[in-house]
Amino acid sequence: MTALKSYDIVRSPVITEKSTLGSEQNQVTFRVPLTASKPEIKAAIEDLFGVKVKAVNTLRLKGKIKRFRGIKGRRPDVKKAMVTLEEGHSIDVTTGV
Repeated sequence: MTALKSYDIVRSPVITEKSTLGSEQNQVTFRVPLTASKPEIKAAIEDLFGVKVKAVNTLRLKGKIKRFRGIKGRRPDVKKAMVTLEEGHSIDVTTGV
């Protein structure tokens, strides 16, 4: 996998309370495209960060309907990937890639 394709798959880390609690179990959460598959995500993480991935779990969040000044709008759908790393490997998401 090329570096450019890896950057297209791994869009950004998710920094929330729940994802921070996942770091205790050696998990890191990333936003990925809706079309990304688990093997593609695994290869991209291993290529970009130089770590060994144990498992990849994904979920799709449907966009919410919101109103702004009486006009209905819709947030986009989002796919998140929870990546579990092998023992001894870690990713510091606070630093840049």
